[in-house]
Amino acid sequence: MQEINELQSWVDPWEEADRKATELAELGELIDAEGEPGMEEEFRAEVEQLEAEVEELEFRNMLRGADAGRDALLTIHPGAGGTDSQDWAEMLMRMYTRWAESHDFDVGVLNLVPGEEAGIKSVTLEVRGRYAYGYLQAEKGVHRLVRISPFDQQARRHTSFASVFVYPVVDDAVEVDVKPEDLRIDTYRASGKGGQHVNKTDSAVRITHVPTGIVVSCQQERSQHRNRNTAMKMLRAALYEQAMEERRKQREKMDEAKTEIAWGNQIRSYVFQPYTLVKDHRTDIEQTDVQRVMQGEIDEFIVGYLRRYGAQRA
Repeated sequence: MQEINELQSWVDPWEEADRKATELAELGELIDAEGEPGMEEEFRAEVEQLEAEVEELEFRNMLRGADAGRDALLTIHPGAGGTDSQDWAEMLMRMYTRWAESHDFDVGVLNLVPGEEAGIKSVTLEVRGRYAYGYLQAEKGVHRLVRISPFDQQARRHTSFASVFVYPVVDDAVEVDVKPEDLRIDTYRASGKGGQHVNKTDSAVRITHVPTGIVVSCQQERSQHRNRNTAMKMLRAALYEQAMEERRKQREKMDEAKTEIAWGNQIRSYVFQPYTLVKDHRTDIEQTDVQRVMQGEIDEFIVGYLRRYGAQRA
């Protein structure tokens, strides 16, 4: 039934657009024959609406990758820069949370390690909703911040970096080979705010996949069992994404045309001072209202990337 509904969601809009196109062609012939000004205005409005619907279908077609419709796991890690980078990582977490909420996606925090002074050392968000991964895969990479540091007493300008990784959430229908003997599972006490919030049991779980070196952890749940289940979901997603990345690399070797896509160390820069500018270095799309971007209005960057490279390349 899920597959039928997915196919129907493509067939119905296409048939509706085809029907409107036929009716508009007939209306156009009628206007040419009778020349009524009032009908001409209605005709233009209908054509503009049809163009918008077709454009939406074309964009959806870019999200037809095998995993584009899945939920997403998004992890953020600060780079070099100490407290500034940790603060930048937290700013990115708020940006993606607001973006997801504005699209009616559900957002959950699977793992969060707070910074010692400010910001975060790492976070993993689960974004649930149709095409969550299809959209967010465009955000993979290093994000660069330039601003006057609020942590610098001399008010100097600092550059900070944070890495964003995005994985599709895979369900049990997807084959991911995880052998128990390849796992090292550690438990520890979850970090908290102190006082009554101190965790007195080893409920947090860290799982290391020895063959690949992938490490995931979860401490958000009170139960060790639930933390372990969540960590396993994160591990399956990371292993699946790694396998998909290997396949993409193999395709790139066979398709020399794709080598023109430049993968630099940073995909986007956010400049707060001495001027305000957010620039995506892959598409050259720019936005001078940096505060609007930090409020989660990043669709122009995501859509611009997908229009240029498509979901399969992201």
